[in-house]
Amino acid sequence: MDKNWSEMNKEMQALLSKEVTFADAVGKLIQLRNSLFEQITQIVNAYPQEAFSRMPFAGAEGYHSKTLAYSIWHIFRIEDIVAHEMIAEDQQILFAQGFDRSVGSPIITTGNELAGDEIAAFSGKLDIRELYRYALEVKQSTEQILLRLSWPDLKRKFGEEMVGKLKRSGCVSEDENAAWLIDYWCGKDVRGLIKMPFSRHWIMHIEAMQRIKNRLCKLARKGVDPVAYCGLSCSHCFLGEWCGSCRTAYNTCSFATVSPDGICPNVKCCMEKGIDGCYECDGLEACEKGFYIPSNDGADAAKAQALYIRKHGKKEFLKVHDRLHEKYDFSKTQEILGQDYRDGLRILEET
Repeated sequence: MDKNWSEMNKEMQALLSKEVTFADAVGKLIQLRNSLFEQITQIVNAYPQEAFSRMPFAGAEGYHSKTLAYSIWHIFRIEDIVAHEMIAEDQQILFAQGFDRSVGSPIITTGNELAGDEIAAFSGKLDIRELYRYALEVKQSTEQILLRLSWPDLKRKFGEEMVGKLKRSGCVSEDENAAWLIDYWCGKDVRGLIKMPFSRHWIMHIEAMQRIKNRLCKLARKGVDPVAYCGLSCSHCFLGEWCGSCRTAYNTCSFATVSPDGICPNVKCCMEKGIDGCYECDGLEACEKGFYIPSNDGADAAKAQALYIRKHGKKEFLKVHDRLHEKYDFSKTQEILGQDYRDGLRILEET
């Protein structure tokens, strides 16, 4: 489990054990959930539609054997059911806001009953943008419910009446891989539900999503030129686990994520000019597009690398990067190459 998320979760659970710190526990839980949800946001905003139905770990044991789309659906269907059917006893967000139609899901259950190819087929039917909107609405509505809870509410238990209600709702499959959920939820009080569906359950599945997207990025980069259009080395980038490179559909480079259609200005310019990269452009030294914008503290380091490629070629460039990483401990090249592309080029040539 991610160390930071684990520590936040432990702190939240400790605060949840005392009335005097109950409000702080809710605050800490919302903070944790915001951090976790940001991972989902980045994935939805950065990766192509096809990524959400792929199963790079098909057949493996663990949550990472699913898909990105299934993971989002599963997390928030469980939360929607638990938060609204059980705790608030009102209408689920799925139905109240019409997401049962707009998401395109053929099921209203948690998805526990699905396996193997069924998961991939199910995932391919979902509108990812609508699924994301659904997840966000569930998250926000749950947090409003949490903020309205009082200390005595945490001890509220659920009996046979709730078991019957959940079964009649049809939101949990009767399949043996899913039916157990109802007894599991109803065997807990409100405090117990906060500790699992609203927190730890998120952590486990979002960490699985990270494993899936990391693997998809690695597969996307296989056989692809590791040198980015701007001159950076994808093989040495600190975002390597997140990004499939700007030469694939899995491009999550910082300038791509804030650019129209996920295409950064450097890539767009090179494509329009029909060149392999900025290192083939005569205007490189004076360029202020995309990664070379002066306000980017890595602009000159990137430009120095592009100039090195122009002079010495990509093969030698990748070798010098290997030597840099052997010689220095750094994440971002500007930490070594500095803020002047001439100095950066000199450092590269002396390494």
